[in-house]
Amino acid sequence: MFRKNVTDIFFDLDHTLWDFEKNSALTFGKILNENGLDVVLDDFLEVYAPINLEYWKLYRENRVSKSELRYQRLRRSFDHIGVTVSDEMINILAHQYIQHLSSFTHLIPNTVEVLDYLAPKYKLHIITNGFQEVQEKKLRKGNIHHYFVEVINSETAGVKKPHPQIFEMALKKASVEPENALMVGDNLEADIQGAISVGMKALHFNAHRESEHQVCQMINDLIEIKSIL
Repeated sequence: MFRKNVTDIFFDLDHTLWDFEKNSALTFGKILNENGLDVVLDDFLEVYAPINLEYWKLYRENRVSKSELRYQRLRRSFDHIGVTVSDEMINILAHQYIQHLSSFTHLIPNTVEVLDYLAPKYKLHIITNGFQEVQEKKLRKGNIHHYFVEVINSETAGVKKPHPQIFEMALKKASVEPENALMVGDNLEADIQGAISVGMKALHFNAHRESEHQVCQMINDLIEIKSIL
């Protein structure tokens, strides 16, 4: 399906290559313990995960700022599990979370094998809505930075996926036409529909076990890319 025309592959980072859930859990385990907070980690993460996704959607839609996202996702999570935490501690945790998150380096299964397979055949790039200061560290500490020619993030682009401008900027920086470009990502709205809107091909990595759809081809494991490309 994609072999014929594709020359450049653009990947999302979090939840697609970098194992956000596992690394985030390890980060919270570290900072909650070091700050002496009596919280059952699994209970906290169970409520934090959907709240975090909700606030990232608001952030993509420019309905909250970066600082509001970082504060509110923690405030609402602690309130939900009935743990009293001061605003000062929330701000400390928000800072420490960003500080330590990229120190954990777990990747989605088969990431390196797939990148090794693709790198000799295609130019590889990243398009991410993540914060610039964090995403660069994730790539370098995860030892996958060298696979990518261009790394485009929403802070330098001035807009977030699925806005067409970030995809157009990525295509321009990579010097590739949309019909020769493939986007691989976990978020149906931000990654897949955003890429399709500018004429790119798209492959949905079903990291969140969503139901089948007809928007584009879907894979459940990155290793499936080897049979597609």
